[in-house]
Amino acid sequence: MDKFPLARQGWPYLAGAAFLAAVASALHLWWLAVPLWLVTLLICNFFRDPARGSSAGPGAIISPADGKVVVVAEASHPQFPGERVRMVSIFMNIFDVHVNRAPMAGRVLKVVHRPGGFVPADRAEAATANERVDMVLAGRQATIVVTQVAGLVARKIECWASPGVAMQTGQRYGMIRFGSRLDLYMPLSVKVQVTPGQRVKAGESVIAEV
Repeated sequence: MDKFPLARQGWPYLAGAAFLAAVASALHLWWLAVPLWLVTLLICNFFRDPARGSSAGPGAIISPADGKVVVVAEASHPQFPGERVRMVSIFMNIFDVHVNRAPMAGRVLKVVHRPGGFVPADRAEAATANERVDMVLAGRQATIVVTQVAGLVARKIECWASPGVAMQTGQRYGMIRFGSRLDLYMPLSVKVQVTPGQRVKAGESVIAEV
């Protein structure tokens, strides 16, 4: 069973909500205290960061996010000019774990912030229209792009990776607040292991095999 630690980014929110809830409780303002305690629980749920691990082989590309697979298709990406690539999109709702993990071991070639809008992340046009951050990751067998995409409500993208850094499979590298999507761009030759509608877990579920 997953452990239930909290991502450090959530501690300020948790401390603030819990403090206000405790003050309202001490003053017996239950009409205020109860909603504040509920908010505290929601913050705990949103910022949870359970331990994860995968026994998949070195050719596996692991899910970078918790959520539902919404797209499996051919696409294009600026990192691969003139080429078609395999795209898998994972939509995270507000109840999913939002810590993002590296889908494979490799070295970060670049991190690119692409400005854009904030249409709902489950729309197809969000992949190219919304604000997003690309992380280009070069592994032993393939180079892939992991894209954090902002949404209508989720406008805070955090990417903790930087060019030149070596990443391990499943290593935490970012977060999107509050609910959005991650897009994976991989060579057409990969064997995709998921289908639209399938639920996946960051750091555990195999998305494709190189």
